[in-house]
Amino acid sequence: MNFNNLADLYKEELLSNVVPFWIEKSQDNQFGGYFTCLMRDGSVYDTDKFIWLQGRQAWFFSYIYNKVEKQQKWLDCAIQGGEFLKKHGHDGQFNWYFSLNREGKPLIAPYNIFSYTFAAMAFGQLSRATGSQEYADIAKRTYQMILKRAVNPKDKWNKTIAGTRDLKNFAFPMIMCNLSLEMEPLLDKAVLDETIETCLHEILDIFWRPEINLVVENVTTDGKLSNSFDGRLLNPGHAIEAMWFIMDLGVRLKKQSIIDKAVEISLKMADYGWDKEYGGIFYFMDRSGYPPQQLEWDQKLWWVHIETLVCMLKGYQLTGNKECLKWFEKVHDYTWNHFKDPDYPEWFGYLNRRGEIQLPVKGGKWKGCFHVPRGLYQCWQSLHTIAHAKES
Repeated sequence: MNFNNLADLYKEELLSNVVPFWIEKSQDNQFGGYFTCLMRDGSVYDTDKFIWLQGRQAWFFSYIYNKVEKQQKWLDCAIQGGEFLKKHGHDGQFNWYFSLNREGKPLIAPYNIFSYTFAAMAFGQLSRATGSQEYADIAKRTYQMILKRAVNPKDKWNKTIAGTRDLKNFAFPMIMCNLSLEMEPLLDKAVLDETIETCLHEILDIFWRPEINLVVENVTTDGKLSNSFDGRLLNPGHAIEAMWFIMDLGVRLKKQSIIDKAVEISLKMADYGWDKEYGGIFYFMDRSGYPPQQLEWDQKLWWVHIETLVCMLKGYQLTGNKECLKWFEKVHDYTWNHFKDPDYPEWFGYLNRRGEIQLPVKGGKWKGCFHVPRGLYQCWQSLHTIAHAKES
């Protein structure tokens, strides 16, 4: 495997294909913010604006401005999205709505904690790019709001009846791993350390179940398995994405044991989630082998495969585990052969089980400027580091 050539492939795809697509096609030059509902060619098919996708895009363009090159058009793109969010994205108390109409009027209430997490990420990265104290303050205040909602992330919009089947979800500690590292320069060290310790405990000691060698999506509030639809639910891509967050934490904490554990878990989840008949990784599964309640369970999604590429490369980079490299090759071939559009920029998001294109869109309510560009960047950086190490 030629790591230099692969690094160039991921870099070229990011900077010459994906980044220009979002710069040119997504920006709303009239009202601000970004369009995410984009057809195959980038034409807009719906103008609603989803806060978590607005935050993700403002974060990404700030991030590459900070990490890759200080291109003014990247910073301008990030700032205009941030300003739209600052003006329209919350209720004045930094409760972040789920969605707005094109002009910025709220459509759906602040029920979704991920509106908060990606707003915090966006303003944290924007503050680094601009030096703005106002952006830093928004990021810190939003982070505090997230911590307050940790016990009940949906707050008053939680539809479940308390006391019957109380479950907690994997997504919250997972996203807090990444968000806390993202915002480290802005946070009090004691708060950061406590949050990281809690997240590591939740993921590695509670949601990772060594008795079945799987990461589950939901457990009871006292940390037990639940024999229910939600309790049996697996999302292999979610677990694998979390493992590269854990690897990053292991690097920060200088704890090789954490990195090794994350590699072990990611390999088990990839093997369990791989479709042995058609290839690719299933979206949802049931840990007992029953039919999942999600009708889209057997679809193959862009983010699942891209996050697996990132995870397996980091695993190989940090441990030299050859199984990670084998999985990277396998998923690389599937991903580039099925998700990359040969005729237009950006990648498809939704395939059926056989790997055929289910939806020809490049973005929508759930897919925006995030997993593809972030994944390409992460893979480029890991491949470059591996290539450099091999040459030394």
